[in-house]
Amino acid sequence: MTAPRTVACPTCGARVSWTPESKFRPFCSERCKTIDLGAWANESYRIPVVERNDEDDAASTAEK
Repeated sequence: MTAPRTVACPTCGARVSWTPESKFRPFCSERCKTIDLGAWANESYRIPVVERNDEDDAASTAEK
């Protein structure tokens, strides 16, 4: 039998066994899970957006 796979907790980095007994996986505890949920609620996780200038788009289209 092989050892269970372990992953790093996304919040604190502690090693967590990836088994059904790990109630909060991939988090190590309810505390880390709640911290991560709070970060989502506060919009701390964002994907950067590059603003496009419509004038530049119109100029490049006119050149074609």
